Amino acid sequence: MKRFLLVVLATGLIAALACGSAAANVIKLKYGHVERIEDPQHMFAERFAERVRELTEGRVVIEIYPNAQLGQVAELIDGVQFGSVDMGHHVFASLGQVHQDMPLFGLPYLFRDAAHGLRATNPETSPLMVRLNQEMAERAGMRVIGCYTRGFRHLSTNFPVYGPDDLKGKKIRGVPLPMWTTLLKGMGAIPVPVAISEVPTALVTGLIVGQENPLGTMWSAKLYETQSHIMLTGHMMDLLPVFINEAVWNKISEKDRALISQAIKETSDYTLAWAEEQDGEYMRLFREKGVTIIGEEDGLDNEAFKEAVLKQVREDFPEWAGYVDELQKL
Repeated sequence: MKRFLLVVLATGLIAALACGSAAANVIKLKYGHVERIEDPQHMFAERFAERVRELTEGRVVIEIYPNAQLGQVAELIDGVQFGSVDMGHHVFASLGQVHQDMPLFGLPYLFRDAAHGLRATNPETSPLMVRLNQEMAERAGMRVIGCYTRGFRHLSTNFPVYGPDDLKGKKIRGVPLPMWTTLLKGMGAIPVPVAISEVPTALVTGLIVGQENPLGTMWSAKLYETQSHIMLTGHMMDLLPVFINEAVWNKISEKDRALISQAIKETSDYTLAWAEEQDGEYMRLFREKGVTIIGEEDGLDNEAFKEAVLKQVREDFPEWAGYVDELQKL
């Protein structure tokens, strides 16, 4: 009997030690973003985290912190660079904080379609991304490991817009980054930098009279309450690079790094199909709320917007001309 009890106790101890060892080997990563939980960005991040847990069989667990819980954009980038935040996502322009050339992947009117944009920003398929990513890892201690997309960004206002002349003297919200200043200047507007969380209030108070975002973000922010018109400008593909602290990335096994990359690729494929499918549904919902949607068939002059914006891009970022040619040839 004593021998039996000793065997049971020893077996239990071994099992407990094994469980404890397994738990100790789990890598937990803090992942931040600045959008609301209702926004598609949060859904994408959660889907990615779930897939990582599945593929790594629980060895890597990603904990999502939405709605700027880990800081607004600048603080989030700082956090990932210096290690207080493990990883996160935002637009490429925000990475200009740590690498001067990373924002070029977010230039307006750069990509033919969403598939082209995802290929051009994938660290496994884009030679330019490989080069700049390695520079960022060496200089700033962080790297891009993949991208999501919310489709293309469009313009919304409380008045009809058909071309750049209609935006002259109008204050339009931009992401507080140089890329958006260039975009909106090119579109004819007065750029006003406003954090995403403050956009509804800025519209109500009249600080701004319009903004630009993917349709899903406009819907989740209930912009139908303050905006009467949406213009289908499709001026910029909304690419959301997933970035991670370099030291954190290197402590993950090569096998699990490959699985994390696979999880991003699967999520990216899903977001591409989802964005294309959902845009039509969002337009239907906005129309039901009384919002007027203006497309090229209604007289929207997208060629005039494109020409004016690209002229502004060439003036503001002449150093990227060669990079743009390389990406467009992919």
